[in-house]
Amino acid sequence: MAAVISSKVAALVALLSVLAAHGARAEPSYNNATERRALYSTGGSWLPARATWYGRPNGAGPDNNGGACGYSRTNQYPFNSMTSCGNLPLFKDGKGCGACYQIRCTRSNNRACSGTPKTITITDVNYNSKISHYYFDLSGTAFGAMARPGLNSQLRRAGIIDIQFRRVPCNYKGLNVNFHVEGGSNPFYFAVLVEYAGSDGTVVQVDLKEANRASWTPLRQSWGAVWRLDPGHPLKAPFSLRVRSDLGKTLVANNVIPKGWKGNKNYRTISQFK
Repeated sequence: MAAVISSKVAALVALLSVLAAHGARAEPSYNNATERRALYSTGGSWLPARATWYGRPNGAGPDNNGGACGYSRTNQYPFNSMTSCGNLPLFKDGKGCGACYQIRCTRSNNRACSGTPKTITITDVNYNSKISHYYFDLSGTAFGAMARPGLNSQLRRAGIIDIQFRRVPCNYKGLNVNFHVEGGSNPFYFAVLVEYAGSDGTVVQVDLKEANRASWTPLRQSWGAVWRLDPGHPLKAPFSLRVRSDLGKTLVANNVIPKGWKGNKNYRTISQFK
């Protein structure tokens, strides 16, 4: 399945020549392991980036409240519209989906900036490589949240600003890891969206173990945070799923997919990354 990236609406007409156009296309490769680790090696230090915004001023970005990661209802808890596209060093071919960052801008960047850190989650992608090495295309809500009280609209009128950011643990309070089995899945084809991988937030590998089997079968990334398996034989349920984060943490959900499982359905775990 190919990721379909919805068209972005730029904050200002003046930015249209600068912002990336989003279309249905194959994702370029970005598998730089050194780059992945770099965001964790700064000891909480702030790094420079640039930010724009798209969609409705008080929206979650895409009009359908989704994005290239495959998440839905990003206008609701736990995302609460505090979402962003990441460029390639942040999106990481989808392995950056779900990562949480603090962002801030100061009055030296724009007089409307508060300097107060706000937490956002990567839920979408922007392929623009010209604006900055690290580039956040924020939801209107997230961009405005960096402003001083009452100056949200004034800050959004800036269109593009310099910011600072740092990686932080995700806190999905009250939620455990969720597996959304994609529509169209069947015993010969299995695709699953992994959601709410707390702490690290991101998923870099998913493995499946069928009933009465001792070995794990690796899934391959389909797109965004969706992982798939074409087993070549009918899968025998119940089966377990093993998830690894980009910091190497592992979560095992035993028999999480039961007999009689169906596509387009959620299977929640009782576990969460720490």
